[in-house]
Amino acid sequence: MKIIFQTLLSFVLTALISSCVSGNKPVNDASTQSIPQTAPITTNVAATSAKIQFKTEGGSELFALKQEADGAKLVDGNNQELARIKADKSGKIKIKNASEKVLGYVVNQQGHWKLKNPEQTQDLYILRRQNDSDYKLEDASKKEIYRIKVGKNGVDIITPDNSLVYQVKVKNGKTSLRKASDKTIFYTKSGLSNIAFACFGFDVLTREQQAALAYAVNLTEGK
Repeated sequence: MKIIFQTLLSFVLTALISSCVSGNKPVNDASTQSIPQTAPITTNVAATSAKIQFKTEGGSELFALKQEADGAKLVDGNNQELARIKADKSGKIKIKNASEKVLGYVVNQQGHWKLKNPEQTQDLYILRRQNDSDYKLEDASKKEIYRIKVGKNGVDIITPDNSLVYQVKVKNGKTSLRKASDKTIFYTKSGLSNIAFACFGFDVLTREQQAALAYAVNLTEGK
């Protein structure tokens, strides 16, 4: 009888221990697992947006626009910063160099874009949209410098006497700036409207001004 009692007691204790171990076993069901706390997710436009690269006909990077949360950064082919382009809520674009010196502004005013001096006291150049959807670039005295004629497959940049200066052509996924002789100066495969890309054909502007104007025009879809 004593042996039977000990056997039963041993059986009961074994069952109890097994039950406790089973009860403490971690549950793998995803619905009951605790979710670890993580840092808040931040949106970094510079990291997530593809940079707009401008390459020579041979494929070497000439310069690029790196998009950022509040504008873009212009860099050369060696990734050295040339300018910072900052947009505020009013649509005003500030141009600064790598040393934080203000180089000027671009101001959008219902169908035209004004390039202003650093003090914002003088209009330097004005890009105007015409009623026929073409554009023209004027200097501070409103003298016409270029006419920009928009077609189905690109843009022609011509002088007031109708001499062709450059063409913007779209072919095989490339948007290229070409001389009148059809020689490619540079191209991009990135998303940029034809009229914004044409701003890089305005030789009277600095590269920094061209980039800021292109950014402003693209931001407003040329309107």
